[in-house]
Amino acid sequence: MKRLAGLSALALVISSTSGCGWLWGENGYFRDRGNDYLEATQTAPMQLPPGVQTDKRLDPLLPIPRNVADDNAKASEFEVPRPLPLQVAAQASDFSLQRSGENRWIMAQRAPAEVWPIAHQFFEDNGFRIAEDRPQTGEFTTTWQRFDELSASMAQRLSGATTSSGSETRVRVRIEPGVQRNSSEIYVVSVERPAGSSTEPDFPARSVNTGLDSILVDQMLASMTRDSERGGSVSLVAARDFDAPSRVAMSEDGSGNPVLNVGADLDRAWSSVGRALEQGQWRIEDINRSLGLYYINVAESAQRADDKPGFFSRVFGNAPSKEEIEARAERYQVRLSKVGDSVQVTVEKNINTVAPADVARRVLGVIQDNLG
Repeated sequence: MKRLAGLSALALVISSTSGCGWLWGENGYFRDRGNDYLEATQTAPMQLPPGVQTDKRLDPLLPIPRNVADDNAKASEFEVPRPLPLQVAAQASDFSLQRSGENRWIMAQRAPAEVWPIAHQFFEDNGFRIAEDRPQTGEFTTTWQRFDELSASMAQRLSGATTSSGSETRVRVRIEPGVQRNSSEIYVVSVERPAGSSTEPDFPARSVNTGLDSILVDQMLASMTRDSERGGSVSLVAARDFDAPSRVAMSEDGSGNPVLNVGADLDRAWSSVGRALEQGQWRIEDINRSLGLYYINVAESAQRADDKPGFFSRVFGNAPSKEEIEARAERYQVRLSKVGDSVQVTVEKNINTVAPADVARRVLGVIQDNLG
């Protein structure tokens, strides 16, 4: 019945495009009404029936301006001018400044893997030398440097933030997953030592040199916002390195069920496994971050942002109905559990039942391949 209705609709579309004057002609139902306003006339003002009183003044809602009509202009030759393009207001930036007392940090509406290369590039562009990268923990640190070794603009801004002439500074940048999915928090902490000293002071848990750290945060925020408005690109290779685990190995638990061991903390593992699943061929129907669960349906293909049914799919009803999707659904849970220094990834049918070994091995194998 659905296909018959689709054929009828298609026949109607074809017949309507075959030169029917009653539809598309000058006097047709779908004629061009762009110049109708030139022939509009003004009627007499509305009058209230006798005996009806009101304190509200009755004004015409759509009065016709007196200077529109032109008796010398021919409707067939008149062309309505196109409006000037509107200036589209810039969207709110993906990056914002957060404060707590004297401490500042940046909130980014982007995944940590996307923020990592941007923050990295900012420090390198301003003359900082990266001493150590730890993508798995979301941290990188700079070497000990004097301000005169940095870019001229950065050196000028930082020179007033310290009273120690010729001192050396080292910076640690930490990128953490935000409370919301695909958001990040960026923290900057610096330490100083006297010129010529060989001591290695530890980084504090919170910013102590707030003046210098605030300048770095402000400059990084301005740079990120500017690049975002310009549509700056992101290094996908560097982004993959951010949450790529140090070790991924397939094994079995005591009952012989397949288990994927991921060498990363829980936050990094959650991000990397989610990315691996999104690159796979199955549909992610839901997530539960607090329980460490991804809910997948292996009977349905992955949903892409630009996936829309075509014209013939809508006409002929090729798109599956909700009842058809439910009838063939094969739903499983991908669970992440912290075990020692790593994270175990398992596949379950539900909280009380593990998935069949072949299904679990197939799902975990795809995750393993996409984590490379």
